[in-house]
Amino acid sequence: MNHTEGYSRRRLLTLAAGVSAVFTFDRALAAITSPNATGAQTMQTRAIPSSSEPLPLVGLGTYRGFDVAPGDPVYKQLPAVLGELFKKGGTVIDSSPMYGRAEETTGELLSIHEPRSPAFLATKVWTRGREEGIAQMEQSFSLLRTERIDLMQIHNLLDWQTHLPTLRDWKEQGRIRYIGITHYTPSAYDEVEAVLKAEPLDFLQINYALDDRGVEKRILPLCRERGVAVICNRPFGGGDLLARLKGKPLPGWAAQVGARSWPQLALKFLLAHPAVTCVIPGTRNPLYMADNAGAGFGLMLTDAQRQQLIALVS
Repeated sequence: MNHTEGYSRRRLLTLAAGVSAVFTFDRALAAITSPNATGAQTMQTRAIPSSSEPLPLVGLGTYRGFDVAPGDPVYKQLPAVLGELFKKGGTVIDSSPMYGRAEETTGELLSIHEPRSPAFLATKVWTRGREEGIAQMEQSFSLLRTERIDLMQIHNLLDWQTHLPTLRDWKEQGRIRYIGITHYTPSAYDEVEAVLKAEPLDFLQINYALDDRGVEKRILPLCRERGVAVICNRPFGGGDLLARLKGKPLPGWAAQVGARSWPQLALKFLLAHPAVTCVIPGTRNPLYMADNAGAGFGLMLTDAQRQQLIALVS
């Protein structure tokens, strides 16, 4: 599929207007970008267990941030957000039909990205019924302007028994590359655990943060045992984690692990867990995207360093 098929030159120029915003942020971004302590020039990766394909450690969530139309001033910042993700070596972009206009915005911006974007596209199905699920997923293909979606996830396990055969069929056809499930509430952990034990899956997307560690007891060990990649959603917790850390001095060892901000340390805390494959903090701010991506560089935290961070928020 031609990503720009059906678009007029005027429409593409309108969408491209925000691309110039990328350059506006270069000087400010240089001030917060930290080098990789290992000397690498691009983000570290971790293997997807079911395929051994390397996946960059830090991606981008599109909830709220990408639910904007081209006429919104915020829209003009989004090309720079994607530019920072790709420049740092990130690829994962996670969206959903439930995120308002996010899939459509993502598809628009990727269609004009030069060079061709390296995006690892993840989205979800969240409806009941086989035909309804197929229709919703076909709409996602259309909005994202792609013939192949890297990861299709059954959101919140809604009607998962019905959707899973469709996803397996589409994976065999090559329309999707990986299959996953998602959730974000502790009350669902028993069901998540049961599905992980019953079905071979490639990915689990689940809530995990420095102040939200419920998955550490059973879910993350099970994913390691079953060879399931883990994507962390809500990696900054319910919203007040960074506010509680703001103003506190960074630990003395932060520079040793390549961290220059609390968001980077909060993400590094998650990435230090051996079951975690990728984190997807959401943002519409290019400066924040650059800072978040910095968590994918430098050394991993030790167990002692993780315990120090836990003590800070306990």
